[in-house]
Amino acid sequence: MPLQKWFMALYIFSSHKKGISSHQLAKDLDITQKSAWFVLHRLRYAFDHPAFKAQLGNVVEVDETFIGGSDLNKHESKKNKQLANPKKYKGKAPVVGMIERGGNVIVKCVGDILGETLESIVTNNVSQESTLVADQYAAYDRMNQYYDLKRIDHSAKQYVDGMAHTNTIEGFWSQLKRGIDGIYHWVSVKHLQSYTDEFSLRYNSRKIGTRQRFNLILSNMVGRLTYKELIA
Repeated sequence: MPLQKWFMALYIFSSHKKGISSHQLAKDLDITQKSAWFVLHRLRYAFDHPAFKAQLGNVVEVDETFIGGSDLNKHESKKNKQLANPKKYKGKAPVVGMIERGGNVIVKCVGDILGETLESIVTNNVSQESTLVADQYAAYDRMNQYYDLKRIDHSAKQYVDGMAHTNTIEGFWSQLKRGIDGIYHWVSVKHLQSYTDEFSLRYNSRKIGTRQRFNLILSNMVGRLTYKELIA
C-alpha cells in the first residue's frame, strides 16, 4: 500500500473524535475493508508505546467500569467465553481507569476487579505522592497504605465532597462507551485493550493540534504487528 495512504489513514484516524470504522476508512482510501481493519489495528498497536503512558500524579481519580452487552441478551454462540469469570460479570469485560485531573488517562483491561488486581494496577501507574480519589468499592480500602485516599459514597447519592469526586473519569467512560457503541458497535475482549488505548491517546492529546498529534504518533511508531499475530 502506498505510503501516502498510510499517512492519510493516520491523519483520519487520529483526527476523528470518536474513531472511524474500517468500512468507512476503506471507502475513504479506496482499499478493501480487510486491509482497512488491519491498518487501523496496526495504528492502535503504536498507541501501546510507553511514551503515551507516563506515570500519573497530583490528584488522580480511579474507577472501574464494564464494557459490552450482557450475556443474558446473547445467543449461546455469541456469549463471551474469553473472560476469566464470565458468569460473575454477566459476560461484560471489566476495565479500570486512572485519570489525573487536568492531565492524562490510563486504562487497563483486567480479568477481575478484586483488591489485589486493582492495587497492583494503581500502584504501577500512579505516583505514591498523589492524592487518590475513589468510590466506596471495598477493593480500594487498602489504598490508604500508599496514597492520601479520598472517598466518595455514590450509594448515598454523594457525588462531590469538597475536592473528592470521580466526575472526570466518569466523563471519560462516557466518551469511551459512546465511541464504541456509535462507531464500532461491538469489540471483542481480545482487542478491547487496543480500543481503550486508542481513546486514551485521543484524550491525552486533546490539548494539541491535529498536526502535532499526527507527528506525535508517527514519531513513536515502533515494532510491527503482522496479520498472523493479529488474528491468532
